[in-house]
Amino acid sequence: MATFNYTVDTQPMAAEIGSVSRHVKATATAVVAMQAAVVLAEEKAATHICENANKGFYAMMRSQISQKIAKLRSDVDSHAMKLHQLRKSLLSIRTRMERDYNMISVRYLKLFNGLNVNLKQRIFELDKPVMNFVVKEVERVSNRTKYLTATVPVAQLESLSASQKIVASNMKYRGLNVINSMQKFLGDVYLQKKLATRILQDSHHAEAATLSIPVIISETCYDSYDTKSIEVTTGCDGLSRQAQAAIRDKVIANADNVQWQETEISRAVKSEFSKMLAESSASQRVKALAEKLFLGHRYQTIQIQQP
Repeated sequence: MATFNYTVDTQPMAAEIGSVSRHVKATATAVVAMQAAVVLAEEKAATHICENANKGFYAMMRSQISQKIAKLRSDVDSHAMKLHQLRKSLLSIRTRMERDYNMISVRYLKLFNGLNVNLKQRIFELDKPVMNFVVKEVERVSNRTKYLTATVPVAQLESLSASQKIVASNMKYRGLNVINSMQKFLGDVYLQKKLATRILQDSHHAEAATLSIPVIISETCYDSYDTKSIEVTTGCDGLSRQAQAAIRDKVIANADNVQWQETEISRAVKSEFSKMLAESSASQRVKALAEKLFLGHRYQTIQIQQP
């Protein structure tokens, strides 16, 4: 069989492949440079967009806030002007009312003074002798000491001793009346002082005692979320407001610790409820429903803890 040997020169192909490899490397370098440039450009673009977006957002928010501030400032200024105008109106009304009040008060003062004078004259004219006695004679008698000035007795020698005895007797009588008046006044002052001392005495004998005060604890559920409200009612007889408040606070503070137990409704409560139901003016349907709710409700009392 014939044999053929061929010698193929691969140097050109190797040279071409080397050239292609160099171009591929250059292309890869160019691609890497282009990718770096693209990333840098994207980063610059993103930074520029973010800065512009932030600047625009802040500018928009500042503009909106400035608009609201301007609107609210205008509203406040308008309200301030309105209040200032109302203040002026109220001051003018106050001044006018004060002037009218003064004018009316002066007018009515003159009117009532005239009425008082006329009534006084009419009352004096109703019983003039009695009024003259009360106004003139009683005042003269009350001030009789002013008119009892010492006089020089001018009489005969025979009647001089009798006149002196009469004057001395009169002076002794008036002195006795003055002494009795002073004694009565001092006695009244002493009794008044003794009574005031007994009333205003500072010593109080207080004794410690324990009192049982009845209270009513009502628990109310006023919504669908089972929200409960506790109300405490105390008696008002013999208790001050501070004592009632202290009792309510103490009961509310210990309301969660109270133990309840179900019991039967007492006959007295049933009888009282039936009596109130019979005396009620409601319809028979309402009465029947109230009785049904009363009998179907659970009755609980506070469990008394034994010491």
